[in-house]
Amino acid sequence: MKKKLTENILDKISIDFLRNQVLKNAYGNDDTVIAAMDPRMLLVWYLFFGLVPWFADDIPFLLGCFLLVALTTKLARVAGMVLFLFVVGIFSQTGYLLVVTLLFGGDASAIGPLLILTLKVATVSLASVTIFSGLDPDKLADGLMWYGCPERLSFSISYAYRMLPLLMEEFQNILLSYRLRGNPPAHHTFAGKVRYLIYQVKIIMHAFYPLMLNTAKRSRTTVEVLEIRGYRYAATNREVKKIKLSSLKLTNNDLLFLSLSFFWVSVTVLISTLI
Repeated sequence: MKKKLTENILDKISIDFLRNQVLKNAYGNDDTVIAAMDPRMLLVWYLFFGLVPWFADDIPFLLGCFLLVALTTKLARVAGMVLFLFVVGIFSQTGYLLVVTLLFGGDASAIGPLLILTLKVATVSLASVTIFSGLDPDKLADGLMWYGCPERLSFSISYAYRMLPLLMEEFQNILLSYRLRGNPPAHHTFAGKVRYLIYQVKIIMHAFYPLMLNTAKRSRTTVEVLEIRGYRYAATNREVKKIKLSSLKLTNNDLLFLSLSFFWVSVTVLISTLI
């Protein structure tokens, strides 16, 4: 039973699983409520919830903002792996401070400041998760370009999104080639499992250089194709930029989303003031 459970866990954290989660998070949420909205409006929304919580110390206001971004994260259908990493990150950044404080003579008075810090980090993190999970790379790049970001910067963000699955696929192929040519130690005993773990770490370290080399080759091919198609001219031509951004349109749903967010924040500010 234990062996079967271990095998199931190992299957779930395989490279294929991680790659599928990355693809789902970047490209698999096109039919969500958040993905259907205008990227310019979402960037303004993210700018508020990514900056304002750092300058607020009222627990009711921070709690209200956290509940709102938690709802938007639900609407964005964020991948389970991303949420798991979010929970682990929150605990590693703030949760352990509470445990250490209580273990070394702290009292309940430390809960308040740590709760404020936790709500700040959680709100900003979930707002980032909502935006980058609900928007595909092309929409995100178009939104940044509309606000005046250099075209090369917006393209770099979009290209980085597209390179992540390729990097993981290349990494998996390199690991498989090393395993085919290698002779892993037996891992039936505890000492063997330790040696097998060290062997796996060495393979990952050895795979780093081929991974970077193969990625550089692919990047060079991509750059050459872009140059052939007139990428530099298109990046500086106003007519091309206008055509590229013509698909961006504010709808009633965008205005409704902003209005509801503004109303919710106003209510939390009112409650915080009354308390």
